[in-house]
Amino acid sequence: MLKILIVEDDELIAELERDYLEASGFDVEIELDGTQGLKKALDGNYSAVILDVMLPGRNGFEICRKLRETKDLPIIMVTARKEDVDKICGLGLGADDYMVKPFSPAELVARVRSHIKIHQRLLEKKEDGRSTELHIGDLKILPKERRVFLSGREVNLANKEFELLLFMAENPNIAFSKETLFDRIWGMDSMGTTDTITVHINRLRQKLEKDSSNPKMIETVWGVGYRFRIN
Repeated sequence: MLKILIVEDDELIAELERDYLEASGFDVEIELDGTQGLKKALDGNYSAVILDVMLPGRNGFEICRKLRETKDLPIIMVTARKEDVDKICGLGLGADDYMVKPFSPAELVARVRSHIKIHQRLLEKKEDGRSTELHIGDLKILPKERRVFLSGREVNLANKEFELLLFMAENPNIAFSKETLFDRIWGMDSMGTTDTITVHINRLRQKLEKDSSNPKMIETVWGVGYRFRIN
């Protein structure tokens, strides 16, 4: 049975989310405090984490950032705040999805299912037999090992960051729309939005480009989308 961790300080909301998830076959644990929630998420073996933004102890943004340093699992952030900057911040720190309260518990279950399915599909690609190394300038990509090196230094990428980079590097000098990239990496059944492509592109640039504000590797093609450029 897949385990889900809910980190939410509103006990009534947490219990409602738990009831819907358990009715859908998940094993669910609740933590009401941010500090304890982070500890539990780091120590436990969860298939996904549902993370409130405003929490006692540590806020959701801090927890998301710390989790992404060592954990590769779906993170769905929820909040009562509707500001776009919060959504951008959450996605930028590595969250897979962002929901604004009030929302339907049934929609939450659907999104959890979708992100777990996508995550499992990406993990399965580790065993797909791809072994050809890609060498592009100072960049080396090892598809089978799912490792990336820049000038001999290993760069840590989350699952979707790696898949996005690999897809573009395997198809260089082709401009892809955000919609195409989203469908290719997240899948047609994903309930997210193409905004996450922009966030992930920016994170790749920050990790791989000498000057992320003037990228030479992952270019923006205005009116189209993005391309991985090889001279």
